[in-house]
Amino acid sequence: MSSKSHLPYATRAANHPNPLTAKLFSIAEEKKTNVTVSADVTTSAELLDLADKLGPYIAVLKTHIDILSDLTPQTLSTLQSLAQKHNFLIFEDRKFIDIGNTVQKQYHGGALRISEWAHIINCAILPGEGIVEALAQTTQDADFANPQERGLLILAEMTSKGSLATGTYTERSVEYARKYKGFVMGFVSTKALSDTLPESKEEGEDFVVFTTGVNLSDKGDKLGQQYQTPESAVGRGADFIIAGRGIYRAPDMVMAAKRYREEGWRAYEERVRGN
Repeated sequence: MSSKSHLPYATRAANHPNPLTAKLFSIAEEKKTNVTVSADVTTSAELLDLADKLGPYIAVLKTHIDILSDLTPQTLSTLQSLAQKHNFLIFEDRKFIDIGNTVQKQYHGGALRISEWAHIINCAILPGEGIVEALAQTTQDADFANPQERGLLILAEMTSKGSLATGTYTERSVEYARKYKGFVMGFVSTKALSDTLPESKEEGEDFVVFTTGVNLSDKGDKLGQQYQTPESAVGRGADFIIAGRGIYRAPDMVMAAKRYREEGWRAYEERVRGN
């Protein structure tokens, strides 16, 4: 994992065995951005406005679709159209954490029907390997137009103070990712994981790393969130930085998104040059 993170996105895209990860790296290279915006808004109008205005400057839009007070099928179809218009991926931050039978229904059914519109999902592995297996199986069995455009991030670490996602939990996250690498794109983590975990015996392993809690101005909040800058996040191994309030609560969110894109891209270029 460590050697690949210092390669250019274009190189990683060209050689990556996971089609969705390859597409993600291609988007990043084409748009010169490694920014994921966390759209923690509560109305469809806010979500779609944010997606349209910030879409040109981001690689991924991260949603919490269940906090929308007025979600409709039209919301989701418009969101998909905006993703195509601006060339970004949709990451539903559902954090699945249940037995396999339940998460399959949550992912592919229910009111949200997440599998139909979200390119990327994530899960915690507290239930064990079965949750990863179940989500991967759902994608294989579902009647998607393009099942290869669905992928999973394992929540290996968290940025909140006192997080218990450490040690053996993180090690198991990597084990499961390696076992289901056709579906698992990588991790949500605070850093690259290769320094503390055994290297894979398989040549060419390249998991993507998303890091949350990125903010240029604040150090945290009263609820335990701990922030880091784009430079520090990318320097520790993040391939994609996730920023929320620092962008959408800014006086001018478009200018803020541009600034995060510039800072994140500069940090990425420095990392590649340092190889």
